[in-house]
Amino acid sequence: MQPTEPTWIEQLTQWTGNLAGHLWGLPSVILLVGTGLYLTIRLRGVQFRGFKHSAGLIAGKYDKPGDPGEVSHFQALSAALSATIGTGNIAGVATAIAFGGPGAVFWMWVTALVGMASKFTSCTLALKFRRFHDDGTVSGGPMYTIAKGLNMPWLGALFAAFALIASFGIGNMVQANSVVDGLSMIFPQLKNDNYKLVIGVIIAVMVGLVIIGGIRRIAKIASRIVPFMAVLYCGAALLIIILNIQELPAALGTIFNLALNPTAAGGAAIGVAMQYGVARGVFSNEAGLGSAPMAHAAARTEEPVREGLVAMMGPFIDTIVICTMTAVVIVMMGAWGDARPAGLEGAALSAFAFQKALGGTGAWVVGFGLTLFAYSTIISWSYYGDRSAEYLFGERAVLPYRIIYTVLVVIGAYVPLKLVWNFADIANILMAAPNLISMILLAGLVKRLSDDYFSRPQEPTR
Repeated sequence: MQPTEPTWIEQLTQWTGNLAGHLWGLPSVILLVGTGLYLTIRLRGVQFRGFKHSAGLIAGKYDKPGDPGEVSHFQALSAALSATIGTGNIAGVATAIAFGGPGAVFWMWVTALVGMASKFTSCTLALKFRRFHDDGTVSGGPMYTIAKGLNMPWLGALFAAFALIASFGIGNMVQANSVVDGLSMIFPQLKNDNYKLVIGVIIAVMVGLVIIGGIRRIAKIASRIVPFMAVLYCGAALLIIILNIQELPAALGTIFNLALNPTAAGGAAIGVAMQYGVARGVFSNEAGLGSAPMAHAAARTEEPVREGLVAMMGPFIDTIVICTMTAVVIVMMGAWGDARPAGLEGAALSAFAFQKALGGTGAWVVGFGLTLFAYSTIISWSYYGDRSAEYLFGERAVLPYRIIYTVLVVIGAYVPLKLVWNFADIANILMAAPNLISMILLAGLVKRLSDDYFSRPQEPTR
């Protein structure tokens, strides 16, 4: 029997996979983690010494309603978190473990810890160089930082172009695709293309109803969804960990051992774990990509450093807390390596691990949580994309962008999972490069702003 020729989708999946593998090689790992490490040292561990003050800012203790901006610190963080707490926390972690082994989780942690300094830097700069429009709305993000702070408008436009493309992948099609993937664990019939179409259309309608209202409506919805979905999902994961607490030391030992012990993992395996851990870690918390600064730029404050401190909590909540819970459940349940069911990856693998621990309830938790996570990510990433479209083409481009974005939700539910992930990985690293350049070159400015802020007494307003 003659082997069949690969379809064009299979060929495209292979080609994009090869390209993503090259782009996410050792140089990219060094650039992303190295930039975060450099900023951690340059800013004297701002993510550690500013942690307590950051919690007070998020709680609203320093809010001043009369300050310029559109949303509160908490709403800005919720909007940014709703974009990052998504399929990366469920599907991304599972994908990292499936292809990189449990050791990949360690590198996700490293990415998050140094990424807190990256997020602080990029969001502080976003507030410093944001633009106010006549109607009181705000535009900000790395494109404005690069254009104003570095006087390099061409590089700012390049970032905006990559961000626009990335919004269709990381923020849109990946989310819609992973919803179908996760729900199919509960309802196997959803693998049928007709059901995929129905799910895609429903999500698209719900997205369109929200994003037409811009950042204020997005932030309002996100500030309600994010706490609820985080408590629901983390509560279920914590229950599994408590019920199997005797397995926790071994699970954590496996993660550290396969990340750092060449004898246990092999040199090549450690390299693969590092590659997948960093790639999935960045996908999860977006530290270094430059997306979150666009949401944080809308915060009501006259102190850029304050919003930087609020923003840096994103990688901690997203990766150190939520991703870790997913990873520990998968490792504790033995759903990796040779024990991983053939063909299971992404959200379906996480659903399998939760189902193994809690029965049908576990799969329902993942499916429902994934739906909320993905929906909130889609609506928040639409804002990143429309800010990029507005920067490149003017305000007239925003509505057409939102229409295209909504339609792509339906398409994303159809496309094979591996192809969507490859597309997202390529767009992510191309988007990150200009932002990382701006953070390195403007680190001195951020240090001066930070030193000035911490040198002054900060009195709570309530």
